[in-house]
Amino acid sequence: MPKTTPSTPRTTSGATAPPPHPDDPYALRAEDVREAPTTFGGRLRHLGPGFVLSAAVVGSGELIVTTSLGARAGFALLWLVIVSTAVKVWVQMELARWTILNGRTALEGYRDIGPRIGRMGWINWLWIGMDFAKMFQRGGIIGGTAAACSVLWPITGEALSFRSLAVWTVLVTAAAVIPLRTGRYGVVEWICVTCVVVFTVATVGLALGLPATEFGYDASDLGDGLSFLIPAGTAGIALAMFGITGVGADEMTTYTYWCIEKGYARWTGPDDGTEERARRAEGWLKVMRLDVAAGWLVCTLCTLAFYVIGAAVLHPQKLVPEGNAMITTLSRVYTDTMGPWAEYLFLAGAVAVLFSTLIGSTASVPRLWTNTLGLLGVVDWRDVRVRRRTVQLLTCCLPPVWAACFLYVQSPVLMVQIGGIGGGVFLLAVVIAVWRLRATGVERRFRANAWLTVALALSSAAIVFLGVYGVLDVLGIGLTAD
Repeated sequence: MPKTTPSTPRTTSGATAPPPHPDDPYALRAEDVREAPTTFGGRLRHLGPGFVLSAAVVGSGELIVTTSLGARAGFALLWLVIVSTAVKVWVQMELARWTILNGRTALEGYRDIGPRIGRMGWINWLWIGMDFAKMFQRGGIIGGTAAACSVLWPITGEALSFRSLAVWTVLVTAAAVIPLRTGRYGVVEWICVTCVVVFTVATVGLALGLPATEFGYDASDLGDGLSFLIPAGTAGIALAMFGITGVGADEMTTYTYWCIEKGYARWTGPDDGTEERARRAEGWLKVMRLDVAAGWLVCTLCTLAFYVIGAAVLHPQKLVPEGNAMITTLSRVYTDTMGPWAEYLFLAGAVAVLFSTLIGSTASVPRLWTNTLGLLGVVDWRDVRVRRRTVQLLTCCLPPVWAACFLYVQSPVLMVQIGGIGGGVFLLAVVIAVWRLRATGVERRFRANAWLTVALALSSAAIVFLGVYGVLDVLGIGLTAD
């Protein structure tokens, strides 16, 4: 495997880069290495990227779509929530391992996957196309957050009126941009962890409180949901859940940036070929795997909670509301069964879920675009000052564009569908990239675990199937007949 040579760093265009900045998390310097913690408690203190990812993953899909699936299928597919959130983390973990060992971002790795088109690889160009499609989806996230805030407190006009939604859209966008304008990872992590705590407590607490209401459930319902069966007529619903829950291709890509900015790659240090560096790398890879597991646990708990809410509250009433109607229907149900406090708790959780997804996008997309501009030779990615200025500029400019998309289109469902096509295609490309990077950029000792290899293979096969199904489903080409 080629060794990193920190004495002669290069820019993405091939020119000699400025000397590494002491505060640059993307620079590998021998003086920055740090021994990895060897105890479970020590590893816990270095978690963070997984919670940032959870904040981005647990969003409108879990709040609206997962709840709707529970309303349609009841408890029967509860087991599938656990499987569908777990199956994709192995690809995420493999991509992060390559990043930590090489000190390079996912987009830089994608450039190495031929064929090249100009300065970049075909997967980089695919990401650009996907991100333009995702602009509409992110506009839908802003609109969903504004809708939840409008239901909670309609500042002007009635709840969900255009005037109230427009005001809240501006406020939500500003609330995402202002704290992140510095571009500092520490700020991103703090906000995301706060959102994760709020929506986890709110959603899990409400799901656990349902047995005390007329919409209660018992152990037999949960047992039926864990029977690993797909009842007749729910195959399409099952496939939909399998595709929308868990980590997506863009989140897998973004996770590599958070691993670097947290310090996992910098503390591992440049690859000097020594046994000491290899042992240090193995230590930080263990921290990363624990971080992935923690993020998966949060994602699974919240997704289970939303599914239980749909299965217990909406399914018996044969209610399957969509979009903003889901938020208003559930808020009224909680008011009727638990009192006004439950409505406020649900709406607070809904706002935290949707806003955390917006925070994740507002923090990550400017970094991805800055890295892309570096690969194209437009900016110098290796110059920490240029990188920070570009990230700060894009942080202030991109979210208002997403908000304008929502106010213009006014159709969150259509906006999510447009983003879904790009995401499904990109998911397939990421699987190809992971296996290629694993073969060329990960030493044999770091991929010797047979169990992890089998899990990666099964995960990849499932993702390929889901990627094909997801694109066909969005295009209206069904693979099943219910």
